[in-house]
Formats: sequence, structure tokens, C-alpha cells
Amino acid sequence: MATVAPVVSDLVDFLNASPTAFHAVDEAKRRLKAAGFVQLSEREEWAGLEPGRKYYFTRNHSTIVAFAIGAKYVAGNGFHIIGAHTDSPCLKLKPVSKVTKGGYLEVGVQTYGGGLWYTWFDRDLTVAGRVIIREKRDGGVSYTHKLVRVQEPILRIPTLAIHLDRTISSEGLKVNNQNHLVPVLATSIKNEMQKIVGENGPKESSENKNMKHHPLLLQLIAKEANCEPDEICDFELQLCDTQPSAVAGAMKEFIFSGRLDNLCMSFCSLKALIDSASAEHSLDNESGVRMVALFDHEEVGSDSAQGAGSPAMLDALSRITGSFNSSNSKLLEKAIQRSFLVSADMAHALHPNYMDKHEENHQPKLHGGLVIKHNANQRYATNAVTAFIFREIAERHQLPIQDFVVRNDMACGSTIGPILASGVGIRTVDIGAPQLSMHSIREMCAVDDISHSYEHFKAYFEEFTEVDSKVKVDY
Repeated sequence: MATVAPVVSDLVDFLNASPTAFHAVDEAKRRLKAAGFVQLSEREEWAGLEPGRKYYFTRNHSTIVAFAIGAKYVAGNGFHIIGAHTDSPCLKLKPVSKVTKGGYLEVGVQTYGGGLWYTWFDRDLTVAGRVIIREKRDGGVSYTHKLVRVQEPILRIPTLAIHLDRTISSEGLKVNNQNHLVPVLATSIKNEMQKIVGENGPKESSENKNMKHHPLLLQLIAKEANCEPDEICDFELQLCDTQPSAVAGAMKEFIFSGRLDNLCMSFCSLKALIDSASAEHSLDNESGVRMVALFDHEEVGSDSAQGAGSPAMLDALSRITGSFNSSNSKLLEKAIQRSFLVSADMAHALHPNYMDKHEENHQPKLHGGLVIKHNANQRYATNAVTAFIFREIAERHQLPIQDFVVRNDMACGSTIGPILASGVGIRTVDIGAPQLSMHSIREMCAVDDISHSYEHFKAYFEEFTEVDSKVKVDY
């Protein structure tokens, strides 16, 4: 039986540390700091950037951009970017989540993105996200954001017994997202008879002050945040599965996990950037800027202050360029035309039980390497030039590569690729590792494709400048 590659074990650790976009960014920050990347603030000037140095910044703590500046970089040179996203379809708590009915305490949730919501039934669920906490300091009050994650399974969305839904076998499960996707937290009678009391337990004052959420839920969150329930001002929490990610299958060839779309590509691109810039002299001959941009809100269209539809990437390119030469306003336009974006988002692998869902000549396989996505109607931003450049890097390293187009009689999804290509004006190729069960609470991909993706991304960072110098198009 094959041994698990270190990059695969590292991915599993990343997935298990990242139940939400906030946690994914926090884990990315930890890894970047350990690799010598310096944190920047978008609220401050970036006047001190230096060639050969490495930096990162976050926006809303759910989007992160990291970059390594080549030692030979001058203003106007290109950016070599991999873009991915930190969010995944999930169930998020409503602003007023307190639901009591039928003798149960339930938690009101709203759907985020296009999830396969039936897969959330009968799973051992918990909550994670961020809370805003009021703290007293030096005679005053300040407000901080903290990440929380309740480790124990505290919620469940139970299915209805087949005896009470005799048509389910013939007509299938029909989920009403408003009525049926309400997780159970506790029974009312047990909550009343055995309220948790103690140092961090619910108090009458907190119950009276906050009627929007069950005091029991607030007590659990406050315990994780190391505060009192009435110190919680607000939160952004979501449901998540408590089952950890794992290398699985009879041959240990798969990864079973939630959020592979798109934390898998986020991890592979981040690790590739870190490793391509960490060895001594690794940036000595680089004339461009190597960058990874991991955005929030892709699953709902990217239209937010921290999504790919925001100015976040363009702002970064502008500020980096301007920090090296603020006198020439045209250098940014020059830099963009020398730049390249790999839009990395997971791809649809061929499903053995639904063979007819794939176009005959475009059937990506697990273990088959990264998939180049094509769409004549620009749902993907790939063209012949950008596909060739990405494929050429694969061929130099004997890495497998695949192609995908959706059937003409099926709708095509999209990615951050067209958004950034049209918004920034940057050459773009859309790619992704193949996976099954996309948008399920529990997805799967192949371990070989993790290694392929990481190696491909690392080679892209290290060799793009040289490959691109040989491609002649607009001359």
C-alpha cells in the first residue's frame, strides 16, 4: 500500500484547522509568518517594500493576499498570481437564531452558496466562526474579534422517519430549506431542568439582555471565546461537520473531507508560494512578483468588499508597483499586461455512476492531474495562449494535465477567473484539481492530484518569467 506523501498529510492538517474561511485565513497567516512573510496593513503606507522580501495582508480576516518580490524586480514588471477562494457552501446562523418549537431548542440558519443540503442531514454538527467581544481595558472599553470553534457535536438536523414519508423512495427527498434545515440544539425540558451553571454558565442578566439567541448556545460560544456571554456583541458563525478530514479508500488513494472546494487549491497554491520563496537565493533571479490571493465569497458571486469582485487585487498590484516608483502612473498598466493569473478552483471529475454527465472527449479523471477549464462563452477565462503556457510548464516536469468543457446541453458554472480577467485586465487560465461530491458536506479527491497540483504551482512560480519571455502574441 502506497505511503502518504508529506504534502497530502499537510493538506489534511490544513483542512482540519480550517472549518471556516476565517480559520483558513488564520492558518494561512500562521504558515506565512513561520516562513518569514511580514504582515502589512491596508490602513498603512507600504513605502518600505524591498526586492527579495516576502509580505502578506488580510482583508476582513476572510481574504488573504501573500506575495514574494523578486530580487530583480523593478516597478512595471509583472505579477505571477494564483487565485483561489476560502469559502465553501454551508449553513450560517441567522441574526436571530433562537427557535423554540415542539419542545425543542433549535437554531435558525440560512443557506450560503449552492450546497447539496440533503448531505447535511444526520451529521454530527457544531458551530465555528468569529465573535465580536467587548473588553474592558485601562479604564475603557475596546472591541476585539476572536475565532471560535466548539469541538463537540452539539447540533444535528435529523431526517424524517421513512414511515412518515412513504413517498421518499419513489419521489426522492424533497427538502424545504426554510422548514427542514433547522438543527436541534437541545430539548426544552432538559434545558430547563439541567441548565449548565458555573463560572462560564448562563446568567439571568445575559438571558435578559440577549433574546436573539438561546442562552445555552451563547454559553457554549462564550466558553470557547473565554469571555462572559453578555460580553458577546455579535458573531458570524456557521455549522460545520465534526468528522475530521482523512486519507481514505482501500488503497489510501483518496481524501475524504468537507471544503475541498476550494481549500484544496488554496492550500496547494499557498504551499507552492512559500516553498518557492523559502530556499536561500530562491528569489535572486526573479524579476517579477509571485503572489497568492485567496478570496472570500466566491460561492455567492464574489461581490463583496473582500471578494474577487472587489478592488482588493488591483489595490495590491497598484500599491506594490507604486511603492517602487510613485512618479510614473502608467507603470501599473504595463505591469498588468506582463502579469498572469492562474484561477484555481476544483474541477468535476468523471463520476462512474453518471458517465453521461460529461462530454465524451472531456472526462477528467482522479489521479489525472490538474484540469484546464474551457468555455467558449467565457464562463472560464482560459484561451489558447494561457492554456499553452500552463500546459508547457506541466510538460517540462512530466506532470499530467487534463481538459474540460461542459456539455452543450448543460449549464456551466464559473469561477473568479472571468471576474478578475475582466476587472483587472490580466491574462488568465482557469484550472482545478478533479474531485467528486462537489458542494457536499463530505467531498473527495485523489491524493496524487494534491502532489500534482503543488508541484505544478511551484513550477509555475519558479519558471513563468522564463516561459512567458518566449511567447509572442501582441507584437
